[in-house]
Amino acid sequence: MGSVLEEKSDEIQAYVKGVFQASGSHGYDHVLRVTRLCESIGAREGADMAVLIPAALLHDIARPIEEVCGIPHEIEGARIAEHFLREIRYDERLIPAVIHAIRAHRFSTDTTPETLEAQILSDADKLDAMGAIGIARTFMQAGEKGGDILDAAAHIHEKLLKLKSRMYTHAGRELAEERHLVLTAFARALEDEMDTE
Repeated sequence: MGSVLEEKSDEIQAYVKGVFQASGSHGYDHVLRVTRLCESIGAREGADMAVLIPAALLHDIARPIEEVCGIPHEIEGARIAEHFLREIRYDERLIPAVIHAIRAHRFSTDTTPETLEAQILSDADKLDAMGAIGIARTFMQAGEKGGDILDAAAHIHEKLLKLKSRMYTHAGRELAEERHLVLTAFARALEDEMDTE
């Protein structure tokens, strides 16, 4: 990691941890997993870690606000992140790329990830919705919204099984293959078991 990131990484991480007081399907553990995936994919793809890692750490910073107010977290998160990065005197030249990655990370957003770092963050976020972790998070999210097994199963079919085809990077596609196999096997088993009830 570059020196600018090394200087500010702990400060960014402490700020993010402070925002996520409650755990959940989009809690601090999700942020850390996405960040680790970004580190791994970014190293393989040659990304600028001084852009990618702050974007990963801050990508869901406005999730708690969205849950209360309904404001899209990628839009509000980009605004909050920009203000925070300026406040801690992060390298001004890097802030626009960090903000773009945050704005473009969401599966359902209208903003296309145009930089490598934005594409990696988008891939990492999608990867954390796949595989065993993705299944666990789906059922957590259904419970958080007062839903049941049928709601979680619908989410798997409507969104998660489509993610493999929406990866941007080579490394992301490779990781998605493995996680997609877990998803498809689970979805089939769940359908079989629900048909016998």
